Amino acid sequence: MTGISRTSADLDPRRRRILFRAWHRGIREMDLILGQFAEAELATLSDAELDELETIMREEDNDLVRWFTGEKPLPERYATALFARIAAYRPDFDPVQQETE
Repeated sequence: MTGISRTSADLDPRRRRILFRAWHRGIREMDLILGQFAEAELATLSDAELDELETIMREEDNDLVRWFTGEKPLPERYATALFARIAAYRPDFDPVQQETE
């Protein structure tokens, strides 16, 4: 998977914007984690969860990677159910590896 595979046609403008931002992070690992999570979950997130996701996405990619992998302690403000769902989400890295072969 190299990018968006889900159509955004059925999404409202806010969700479309979040989906785009989730796939265009700056670090490929974060594209895959947040992008694939957003594709799978975005349509069902509540407004409060969207607010929280946007807050999470404002963080630096390097910090997010370290928090998701447990390399760096998670700040208390992100000890939430949504952050745990994102951290537990395991993106499919195989298509990326197949591209380079």
